[in-house]
Amino acid sequence: MSHKWENTLIGPEQTIREALAVIDREALRGAIIVDQNKKLLGVVSDGDIRRGILSGISLDSHVSNVMNCKPTVATKDISKQQLIEMMESKSILSIPLIENGIVIGLHTLHESLSIKKIDNPVFLMAGGFGTRLKPLTNHCPKPLLKVGDKPILEITLQNFIKSGFTNFYISTHYMPEMIMDHFGDGKKWGVNITYVYEKFPLGTGGALGLLPENLPKLPLIMMNGDVLTNMNFQKLLEFHVNESADASMCVREYEYQIPYGVIQGEAGKIRSMVEKPTQLFHINAGIYVINPEIIEQVKVNEKIDMPTLLEQQIENKGNVMMFPIHEYWLDIGRMEDYQRAQADIMSLDL
Repeated sequence: MSHKWENTLIGPEQTIREALAVIDREALRGAIIVDQNKKLLGVVSDGDIRRGILSGISLDSHVSNVMNCKPTVATKDISKQQLIEMMESKSILSIPLIENGIVIGLHTLHESLSIKKIDNPVFLMAGGFGTRLKPLTNHCPKPLLKVGDKPILEITLQNFIKSGFTNFYISTHYMPEMIMDHFGDGKKWGVNITYVYEKFPLGTGGALGLLPENLPKLPLIMMNGDVLTNMNFQKLLEFHVNESADASMCVREYEYQIPYGVIQGEAGKIRSMVEKPTQLFHINAGIYVINPEIIEQVKVNEKIDMPTLLEQQIENKGNVMMFPIHEYWLDIGRMEDYQRAQADIMSLDL
């Protein structure tokens, strides 16, 4: 039973954004919703929140709008083996412990028990010039720039390893020798690393055509090498498989406030006025899951960007899904992004 379980308790009037803060802080992938007397009202997981985001629910809405009102619960007399079987059968990491409807604890499945080796390949894109980060990238490829005490790409690699991934491919172009010298064949981290080399830039998707023919016939996770995130890649893969997707794109919410009052009218008559409204968009986060059939469509040395490749799948009636990221995410493309990453890394579990 977690010694931090009381920190996961929140009220139904708290926002989804506040629930996310609890989920990220306590690393239990869920929060428990209770009334003032600690009576259980429901639970909310990161999956519940992602589904809510996709249905258009705002992060500032009450968490009661997305909570599971009939969660799996247990009593204090349940055996450890029964708990493990229950959590593994339902793919959950924690179960509230209740007595007469009141939450008195939280049973958790330790991370080490749930992590299994994942054979799906991971393709990390590390060939960019990092032009906007000059002069830092004059003599160092951007993926090797340090955030805290580790290179960006090493932080990403270790985050994948935490989730059980062991089969890595790295695409190189700019200063490839430095990247290969740093990571080697992956034995330092107990994984396998294979390199592909772009003789000339092939766009964000063209390097797929350079992957070896013996690539495992499993969905592949592809990620830009300049993205810093603490998202759970195992959850991403589970989402892709459960949705029977051909491809999945990770997306991030982006708010844009129009700096003027917006007027809506009809036939010259004003119907409504909204002062400086905020619009919500989903932006491409540079992380994808792609089925082998799509990879095989990219020819050797073909120049193509990932959005174009996915648009082709959509036109061909392919099932292309989007996976909302609510965890920390930062595209380190500019100097101010790099400086922000240096400040953020201290509070991240990376």
